[in-house]
Amino acid sequence: MITAPQLRAARALLGIDQRQLAELSGLSVPTIQRMEASDGVIRGNVDSLMKLIAALGSAGIELIDEGAVSQSGGRGVRLAAPPESTPNEAAPPPRAE
Repeated sequence: MITAPQLRAARALLGIDQRQLAELSGLSVPTIQRMEASDGVIRGNVDSLMKLIAALGSAGIELIDEGAVSQSGGRGVRLAAPPESTPNEAAPPPRAE
């Protein structure tokens, strides 16, 4: 499973554009564009998703599912879950600058 934000972040980490990712994965640029424009988890042709994930993996990207630990170590980026708040919880005070 890969989300659109993960895909955009992976491409940014590799320093490649959509055209280069399309070439690496054997997909079309419009397919990459549709995937990146998805809301949340990318849905689509299973074969296309497998090609995309394989291309990212070959380029050194490790996709980390929510709550999972990176198995291969190395540097990485993970989007932290927003802190849960209760309806009665006051907003934190503004930071002084």
